[in-house]
Amino acid sequence: MLKLSNRSIEKQVDYDSLYSLRSLRTPAVGKLLAKWLIGFSLLFLLLLFLPWQQNIRGNGNVTALDPMNRPQTVETVIAGQVQKWHVREGDLVRKGDTIITISEVKEKYFDPQMMARLQQQIVAKENSLASKDQKAQALERQIKALRNSLKLKLEQATAILQAEKIRFQNAENQLQRNKKLFEAGNIPLTKYQEFEYKFQETQAVYLNAQLDLGGVEAEYLDKISKAESELNNTRAEAFDTQVEIVKARNEFTNVEMRNAQYQILAPQDGYIVKAMKAGIGETIKEGDAVCTIMPQSADVAVEMYVKAMDIPLISKGRKVRVEFDGWPALQFSGWPSVSVGTFGGEVRVIDYVNSKPGEFRILIVPDKQDEAWPKQIRVGSGTKGWVMLDSVPVWYELWRQLNGFPPSLYRAPLEEQTNLPKDKKP
Repeated sequence: MLKLSNRSIEKQVDYDSLYSLRSLRTPAVGKLLAKWLIGFSLLFLLLLFLPWQQNIRGNGNVTALDPMNRPQTVETVIAGQVQKWHVREGDLVRKGDTIITISEVKEKYFDPQMMARLQQQIVAKENSLASKDQKAQALERQIKALRNSLKLKLEQATAILQAEKIRFQNAENQLQRNKKLFEAGNIPLTKYQEFEYKFQETQAVYLNAQLDLGGVEAEYLDKISKAESELNNTRAEAFDTQVEIVKARNEFTNVEMRNAQYQILAPQDGYIVKAMKAGIGETIKEGDAVCTIMPQSADVAVEMYVKAMDIPLISKGRKVRVEFDGWPALQFSGWPSVSVGTFGGEVRVIDYVNSKPGEFRILIVPDKQDEAWPKQIRVGSGTKGWVMLDSVPVWYELWRQLNGFPPSLYRAPLEEQTNLPKDKKP
């Protein structure tokens, strides 16, 4: 029916009474379905041009930003035997609180009076050192006295030698004069012999004075050398005693510090979450972990792992949406403004090496401009995250996903400039 005439047959013929015409009519349901399809098609075309915020997904868990606020094991410094537990799992401990008491297992330190005996040894060695110092001082005084005596004796012997030298010269002059007189016949032989005998006597005395001068010097130098040798030996013994005192004090300090290690103390405030050594009487070695402490701190963060192909697109300060395990959430990754149950964060740390094969770790801290993170979250809880990138049309995002292309940025992240001074940033 072309409906070329102005007269409509529909007004003259009852379609409902004719089966053939009634079967050719378009069903009302079909018209309604067509309208819905057209409407959905228009809506779909409209959605294709809506902005879609690209994102990078990753999984991770809750941790602490500061390493000292992360769970840590408490280890024993020395080997020992468990004597008493002072805490239970779940207890809150303060820094310096005693967690466990151990006893000694090495026979070298079994003596309960070891500290007192070491102290007695130190006192005895100090007294011995004092005696050696006094002996050295006495020897120094002795050497000084010997040197003074040597000086006096040398002066005395020198004076005697000078006097005997004068007598010898006088006797020699007299002998020469009387010899001439004797040869001239002016004096008898007996008189000349008297002068000759006197000359020989003074000569012998003069020679003895010379010998006495050398003997005095040799005698005192020998005494001084012996005293100096004994002084050096005494000083060497004093130095050895000082070394022994240092060793004894070092051992005393080591034993004192070892005794302090019998009480294993909490390194900081936190909760006892796991005990590795439980039995009384159980032996533990140096460096063995006895328990784990969860520090009491609100320094929470999320460590999230992203693919290596996405890490170049992330920069510090990027906004992140985080979903915590146990908190129901409805996440529209491309429209974060309509997401429900997620919390805001920002990228603080990006590792420079991969943490897992093909994955890099990033640390996310709470966004101060967004809703605060729940206080009930615990370290180790699982998380899901979306690092928010730039906005693109929906059709572009679909095309990118179908072709397997990575997200795109309008400009490269200025990662290398994040630590520059403000006046040096471009």
